[in-house]
Amino acid sequence: MQIFGVDIGGSGIKGAPVDLDKGDLAQERCKVLTPHPSTPDAVADGVKQVIDHFGWTGPVGVTFPGVVTGGTTIRSAANVDKGWIHTDARVLLGDRLGGLPVTVVNDADAAGVAEMHFGAGKGRRGTVVMLTFGTGIGSAVFVDGVLVPNTELGHLELHGHEAEKRASSKAREDHELTWEHWAHRVQKYLAHLEMLFSPELFVIGGGVSRKSEKFLSHIEGIKAEVVPAHLQNNAGIVGAAMRAATGM
Repeated sequence: MQIFGVDIGGSGIKGAPVDLDKGDLAQERCKVLTPHPSTPDAVADGVKQVIDHFGWTGPVGVTFPGVVTGGTTIRSAANVDKGWIHTDARVLLGDRLGGLPVTVVNDADAAGVAEMHFGAGKGRRGTVVMLTFGTGIGSAVFVDGVLVPNTELGHLELHGHEAEKRASSKAREDHELTWEHWAHRVQKYLAHLEMLFSPELFVIGGGVSRKSEKFLSHIEGIKAEVVPAHLQNNAGIVGAAMRAATGM
């Protein structure tokens, strides 16, 4: 069974048909740059461009980098245009895509669902925290496999700063940090989360998961197991498709 998944990020909009039996992309993904300003209409145009690249005409799952309630309404927009707040994204995107059925979900929640079903979290019980490091830091928390939605732990305060302003992938690039220096910031962030949630497992996702050999060895003193996402930066696309398949 194939369903289309789209992952909206602060820097790019990427998507592809997903083989839900394998938990992997059925075709090579298409990516376009996230427009700036990233207004709802401009981003919707980007999503349409990705969909049109494949000539897709079926259900579509779409992730959004913010709090999504009821599968429709956007309640926060930390790394995209604030015009998204209170927008019914399902209606907006459905109209732009010519009436295709659309399901909208928080981006990190989607990535986490994919990793728990097909990837690093498969079969794991207890508390699992999935973190996506990109323009910001997304989070998905699972307790015995059940998602606690919209946790947004990247906005926790860490040493007087919002955590994602210090430890996101964008922060590493903006501050021109070495991988080791950045890993030490991530370590402090994980230690803070460990104090709050006592997880058995941290799954590190986002684009940095492709380069885990550059930083994971520098993260020390964390009691929980720390592993890279198996689906890497495609987890959000796969999770979006999974949600669309269930109509949630």
